[in-house]
Amino acid sequence: MNKNGVIITGATGFIGSHLTREFCNNQVRVGCLIRNDSNLTNLEGLSVELKTGDIRNVEELTRAFSGYDWVIHNAAKVADWGDYEEFYQTNAVGTVNVLTACVRAGIKNVLMTGSNSVYGEENCFIIKDEQSPYNAHYQYFGDSLFPCKLNYYRDTKTLAKKEALAFAASHDLNLTILEPVWVYGEREFNTGFYEYLKTAKEGIPFVPGAKQNKFHVIYAGDLARAYYLAYTKELTGIHCILVGNEHPENMDKIYELFCSEAGLKKPRNLPKGLIYPLAFLMELLFSLFKSSRPPLLTRGRVNMFYDNIEFSVEKARQILGFRNSISLEEGVKRTVSWYKQQELI
Repeated sequence: MNKNGVIITGATGFIGSHLTREFCNNQVRVGCLIRNDSNLTNLEGLSVELKTGDIRNVEELTRAFSGYDWVIHNAAKVADWGDYEEFYQTNAVGTVNVLTACVRAGIKNVLMTGSNSVYGEENCFIIKDEQSPYNAHYQYFGDSLFPCKLNYYRDTKTLAKKEALAFAASHDLNLTILEPVWVYGEREFNTGFYEYLKTAKEGIPFVPGAKQNKFHVIYAGDLARAYYLAYTKELTGIHCILVGNEHPENMDKIYELFCSEAGLKKPRNLPKGLIYPLAFLMELLFSLFKSSRPPLLTRGRVNMFYDNIEFSVEKARQILGFRNSISLEEGVKRTVSWYKQQELI
């Protein structure tokens, strides 16, 4: 096993903080790439080395990476609103910068956070796997009139993956791209689960939702264990691996568990035909006025509540020996308990 440890980009964020804890708990030397203005709250109490740098600056990255054997590239712009160029520079260009810095710093082993969204998040009853074609761009109604900004994330993560695969092949890097399904857990604020709980707490009686569609999730602590397994396996060559719970669940059940654990009444589901026109109009107006903040509803947000999204995680089991060890019920319990401890709900 290499002894010079790992340096993690995006370590201060939701997934990154879980990765950092997992590697620290396993007595691995951990460096965390931070910016001068980074909020370090999620790293409190952890024995890590802080390295300052920006993924938009190759020279800063090269200096920060020096002395480590592995890079875990987790930094990304994850949002459903914003400027395309910012998504592109962070997700696509930033990934190439990180890999360039790896080569310059003499690092051959890279773990990278990809996304299940590169295979598409449209309503689909086919279980997708790593051999499924790229299908990131969701064809929303009116997309040619004005783009849904959730596609900015999906499209640039796909570009990042393509660039990374080509770069790794041409520079003989050992690159494993772990592609998580939807992640929940402590310190999650931006992927929908916490927002749903806030909505329920406010007493809003109706929200988008359906009874039958399946949704694939994973608890952040389990996901972090998959990264550690990939690190210990020291995989050579190039690999893309979807990571999620062994089985998807009905989305309605997931939100019912969150609300029940929080002691809240789950809002009732609204038919898509009632809510989608409102979301379309809100998104159109906010786009026309170039709002820097997203509307409450968008086509992307609404469709996610009705689409059936399932993936195969068999490759993670075969290559990494990974199965989720935390049940959905236990993961939700831990997550809600943390929100309560922080007085967030």
